[in-house]
Amino acid sequence: MSKRKSKDKSLPLGECISQVQTILRKRFFQQNQQGKRFGVESQHKHLVELLKRTVIHGESNSALIIGPRGSGKSMLLNDALEELVEIKQIEENVLRVQLNGLLQINDRIALKEITRQLHLENVVGERVFGSFAENLAFLLEALKKGDRTSSCPVLFILDEFDLFAHHKNQTLLYNLFDISQSAQTPVAVIGLTCRLDVMELLEKRVKSRFSHRQIHLLNSFNFSQYLNIFEEQLSLPPEFPDVQFAETWNTNIQCLKGNKTVEDVLRKQFNLTKDVRSLHMLLLLAISGINVPHPHLSSTDFLEASRLRSMDSKANLMHGLSVLEMCLVIAMKHLQDIYDGEPFNFQMVHNEFQKFIQRKAHSVYNFEKPVVMKAFEHLHQLELIKPMEGLSVRTQKEYRLMKLLLDHDQISEALQKYPNCPTDVRQWAISSLN
Repeated sequence: MSKRKSKDKSLPLGECISQVQTILRKRFFQQNQQGKRFGVESQHKHLVELLKRTVIHGESNSALIIGPRGSGKSMLLNDALEELVEIKQIEENVLRVQLNGLLQINDRIALKEITRQLHLENVVGERVFGSFAENLAFLLEALKKGDRTSSCPVLFILDEFDLFAHHKNQTLLYNLFDISQSAQTPVAVIGLTCRLDVMELLEKRVKSRFSHRQIHLLNSFNFSQYLNIFEEQLSLPPEFPDVQFAETWNTNIQCLKGNKTVEDVLRKQFNLTKDVRSLHMLLLLAISGINVPHPHLSSTDFLEASRLRSMDSKANLMHGLSVLEMCLVIAMKHLQDIYDGEPFNFQMVHNEFQKFIQRKAHSVYNFEKPVVMKAFEHLHQLELIKPMEGLSVRTQKEYRLMKLLLDHDQISEALQKYPNCPTDVRQWAISSLN
């Protein structure tokens, strides 16, 4: 009887929703979750075999993982390393050095970071902060003294690899690749980059010491597989506390997978980017709307999530402008139409605004010039307008040429949603936008 009760255990609806939020959010943000390798099985196998040859057999290697941002380069490498850790005695016997081209902007900084991560500060002593040549000579000597049978393997991971190619003389890359070709300390050099032309950046002497192994990630799955990813990422696991709620939830997800509206949203996202992280952001926005009155996802949730994802930030920014600032934007657009996109200055905008006031004969819009200038400067701070490049800063601010960073559609959309927009201003806008 107790077994049956535990099997049929039911939780309050609010508790179930809280559990769903926790499980799915953890799944979306977790980097190395099981089953996250989509369409990169062969690349994963290749990388694991390459690392095994270094870690187990003491064979030095070098390789590049190449793919667009968000294609899973770091995930692939971390997943391969996790698999290696499961093999006995590997976790303790491998030294890992992680470098990033955005942080280690020259070879001197990179060398200090290598020394720190290999825990050689106490050995080197004061010379850690000595000349680059001395530190490099010490590091190379330490690595070259070993042999492939007794030395601890060293794994160098170079994130943003293409930035290391811009270092002076590419000294660090040359020496790392040179060691990886030797039969001394086993070394694996793995570079991660999003540039397909990265080999063209390498000097001839560096290129000659590179193994030319390249692992490409291109997110090769089709839309049918993308729908399966969608279902897998939203489905609740069998161990969910409330079995009945989990079954209802998973059945609903299966129905949504075949829903035409949801399919259109997902196809739009798929055509925009195959990046699974972007899909996670879309799903995260969708599940944010579930609550006790609305415990299950619907097609409306995905439509709203898609709208939020594709929302124009500048058009949204305009919703918070004052009526005066909105009038100045309309005046600028009117000037651009009259002068065929030529830049304008504050005096021209102010004159255009004065024409509107005189034509409508409403003293309510008759602001003092310093007030109008303050509104104009606020638009500049919001980056809705910007000064033209190459102009002298000595030019009076009233006559400094500016450019409008909004187009016709953005202004029209902002006016449609602008709260309590005066009729006169709306009519003026329509006359200048048409």
